[in-house]
Amino acid sequence: MDGSDDITARPAPDIANAWRKIRHVFIRDLIIEAQIGVWEKEKTARQRIRVNVDLGVEDRDDHLDRIENVVCYHEVIKGIRAIIAGGHIHLAETLAEEIARMALADSRVSSARIRVEKLDIVADAASVGVEIERIRPL
Repeated sequence: MDGSDDITARPAPDIANAWRKIRHVFIRDLIIEAQIGVWEKEKTARQRIRVNVDLGVEDRDDHLDRIENVVCYHEVIKGIRAIIAGGHIHLAETLAEEIARMALADSRVSSARIRVEKLDIVADAASVGVEIERIRPL
């Protein structure tokens, strides 16, 4: 599979919520190479993965056009890249959990839905992977 198919993720439903004062911060279709997998051929080479992130974020009135007052998707992407740069990851599930844990470390994030897809590992499929959702404990 050459990965040229234009398959995009659908937005997670109903994360933004005016009544609960929740903002939806998202990252769509981040394509990055990672050393991920349990099979021998996956342990010796990097492969393309697609990461989608949906965060439920406290919608505060103090954002007033100041980057330091919002959850910055550039910082979330830097965090994802740092996790991947940390070395070989056996499972897509592990990577998804690490990304969720990193996102929820920001006290403004109340929920994290993470999808990790391997794009080139199964010839007959556009992608294979996992999606998880985690919430901040009360």
